[in-house]
Amino acid sequence: MTAARSGPAFSVHDIPFSTHGSWFDISPVVAEKTYAEDLHLVSHQNGMHAVLRLVPLDPETGDRAGTRVETTPGLLSWTGETGRIDLAYESPDTVRLRGSGLGIGVGAAAQTLTPFSGTYFFRDPAADAHVFTSYETGRRYRVTVLSGTVTEAGTQTLGGGHRGITLTAEAKGPWEIAIEELDAARPPYASPATFDAITESAQSSFAEFVDQVAPWRSAATPAAELAAYVVWSATVRPTGLVTRPAVLMSKHWMDKVWSWDHCFNALALAPGCPELALDQFALPFDHQDDSGALPDSVTHSEVLYNFVKPPIHGWTFGHLRRRLPTPPGPAELAETYGRLERWTRFWLTARRAPGADLPHYQHGNDSGWDNATTFDPARVVESADLAAFLVLQLRELATLATALDKADEAIRWTRTAEETQAALLDQLWATDGFVARAVDTGETWSSSSLLDLMPVVLGEHLPADVSSTLADHIKAHLTPYGLATELPTSPHYLADGYWRGPIWAPATVLIEDGLRRAGHERLADDISARFRALCETHGFAENFDALTGTGLRDRAYTWTASSYLLLAEAHARRDAG
Repeated sequence: MTAARSGPAFSVHDIPFSTHGSWFDISPVVAEKTYAEDLHLVSHQNGMHAVLRLVPLDPETGDRAGTRVETTPGLLSWTGETGRIDLAYESPDTVRLRGSGLGIGVGAAAQTLTPFSGTYFFRDPAADAHVFTSYETGRRYRVTVLSGTVTEAGTQTLGGGHRGITLTAEAKGPWEIAIEELDAARPPYASPATFDAITESAQSSFAEFVDQVAPWRSAATPAAELAAYVVWSATVRPTGLVTRPAVLMSKHWMDKVWSWDHCFNALALAPGCPELALDQFALPFDHQDDSGALPDSVTHSEVLYNFVKPPIHGWTFGHLRRRLPTPPGPAELAETYGRLERWTRFWLTARRAPGADLPHYQHGNDSGWDNATTFDPARVVESADLAAFLVLQLRELATLATALDKADEAIRWTRTAEETQAALLDQLWATDGFVARAVDTGETWSSSSLLDLMPVVLGEHLPADVSSTLADHIKAHLTPYGLATELPTSPHYLADGYWRGPIWAPATVLIEDGLRRAGHERLADDISARFRALCETHGFAENFDALTGTGLRDRAYTWTASSYLLLAEAHARRDAG
């Protein structure tokens, strides 16, 4: 199936307008849960920062013009009663704007300049352009006028005040400008490309991407193209501490790569964009520390190690190997084996108390389920999900060791996997469910969190009675929209309670996979169908209200989009026989 050249329309209030490789977007979202009246150029270098305000203007009065904003993957447009303005990406660091019948104001979002913050504005005579320099991003934003009449305000001004330009057309013709995000300097802007050619190129780039990642799409998977756009547009080029092309979780405020979120993006990309998929899997491992731990998160100018994320990477790599069009060669397997081995030893040493058989989390953040009710009695706990993930990782290490002719190591990893699973069932299984255990006191408890049911990821490795019991409990978490992370009947349930109620993509994918491998295919099909319908109706939010389906928090989250692509692809292939 070939993508329409224009691609799907979407609301820029929910999904930022950007392009593959860019570190900035065009959006009214200027900070966490903060929406501005006007669209802004928002950069994600050195954090999330609204740098430039873009204001459509009435050419007669100079006042802000009323417009509606329309967006497709290659083109953003403001349309008013007297004209329109179009914006398209010429390259990852350059946008072109063209207007007719409307003017535009391009001004610094920050009104105050201090010696350490804000935006300085001046005209650069060498480049014949206007330049905004941002303390927050550490970058420059150069505006080159290609046609039209420009008026300046606040050039070389210190302290408070408006800084920027106003652009209108000459003799009611069109005007056009280019805006670049750059470092210290580059040659003056020059491009032979017409605006229409730039738009066509941007549309073609996205169309090629969606044909690669979702060639299976049809009317039965109506959100596939928009899901692909969310992933495509949130991808950034290597810069700063981001060592590879990376899919950020969002180009809203969740503009990082967390060390389990990346796994779902890697899996969705694997068949059509294998190199990009492998980059997603490998990125956190580029920052693996001496203990073997992965960082909590990586972004442009920050790597955090104060928490970790769960060891789902063995589960991920097992699926990734099978989804890649060409299986990894010996060198790739050896590199991944070494990285997974160090990551696994971290859990077996730094995260096992003396004499303990099972590893522990030190906080809910380590699990990725930050505030799940499993962690209410204590935070330093042995939990069943962690042991289950580690068992799968140990089994994947055994598989890789066999492929690399490391027979003794394969035997050792298999034995450790079996011992860990035996300890899980012996110490944390309590007749009708798993419990968590405080490391310091040995106290155990159960909760109404879906986290307690995550050992279903063990799939075919679980005893049949255990997987059946888990499946029955999982059914109780199903709402019309999917799996609530806290039982809706629980006194701790919160509609927007993060991991205390809302539906999340990763839990959905992991549980659906475990159930399917354990033979509970009908329930897996139901979970998949409900989540796909949720995304098709409510988009790709960070999480969703389990009782209404409403998208919550960040509304353009890539692991949600990738999870939809994974489930939709699998559904399409099952339908095809």
